[in-house]
Amino acid sequence: MVGSSFAPRRRRLRHRRAAQPPLCLPAVRDFTASGPARHPPARLKGVEYSGTARGAESMWNRATDTEESFRDRAIALSAAIVMAGAIGIGVYYRYYSQPQEPVNTPEVRPPPAPKANTEPSIQHPLPQSAPSAVETALPALNDSDQLVHDSLAGLLGPKPVAQFLVPENIVRHIVVTIDNLPRKKVAVELRPIKPTPGQTITATQGDITTLSAENYVRYAPLVRLVQSTDVKTFATVYVRLYPLFQQAYEDLGYPGKYFNDRLVEAIDELLRTPEMPGPIALVQPKVFYEFADPSLEGRPAGQKLLLRMGPANARAIKAKLREFRAEIVNRK
Repeated sequence: MVGSSFAPRRRRLRHRRAAQPPLCLPAVRDFTASGPARHPPARLKGVEYSGTARGAESMWNRATDTEESFRDRAIALSAAIVMAGAIGIGVYYRYYSQPQEPVNTPEVRPPPAPKANTEPSIQHPLPQSAPSAVETALPALNDSDQLVHDSLAGLLGPKPVAQFLVPENIVRHIVVTIDNLPRKKVAVELRPIKPTPGQTITATQGDITTLSAENYVRYAPLVRLVQSTDVKTFATVYVRLYPLFQQAYEDLGYPGKYFNDRLVEAIDELLRTPEMPGPIALVQPKVFYEFADPSLEGRPAGQKLLLRMGPANARAIKAKLREFRAEIVNRK
């Protein structure tokens, strides 16, 4: 009786604990964690167990199974969360730690600026004759000396032409000299006119050397020839021979440039030569004389030539240059 009355009470105690709500599961876990008591006790021999006892045993098994199942699922879920977080962190750092390739966006370029017109503009065009007439009348540039010589002799006279003109490479020498007149130096060996006879005449007073008035007389024959020239006829000869001058100018290193524009530029530079009323002081640092005034010595070669000719001769040359310029600029 003692065994039969004790055992059911114990089972009922376990039954009440097993039937507690889920919040009391830790108490069951602590109670059953002490050893074999997790499992239902062995049945006593000769004792008949009622259905209530069997139900309590079944409920105990289900409670412990539910606890273990819940714990296993919690552990598995926690492991899955940890693994997912680790994978996510790894992917994040792998992606953002690598240098990102720049996104190729199409470059927007501004529309190209309109090209400037590089074609040389002709400022002072000359009237052109019919091409066929020019081609049949003019020889090649290298064979043009005789034609140019005869044209100038018919205009100026054979004697003055023989006296002043260098008969070889006439057109080329004229072009080179005109191109050099606005520059600092003129190539003496390429001048189309023979050198002026005599030496430079100077006057000395104390320590000052000046250009003598007698030196201006050396240029008088050339100035008289220029003064006697018919400018209109001279311009007509120039226009007729112009294709030769243009070719020589391009051969000089100015392809596409217009020689008549350069001629007008040289004339304008000569017309800007200042007039010196008094004697011009000179210095002789080496062999040749130079102007003592740096503002005069620094002038273009053409202006210094007019200064050496003297004020009166320079005025006569300038007057003819103005007439000739008007003919080649305003020519119809």
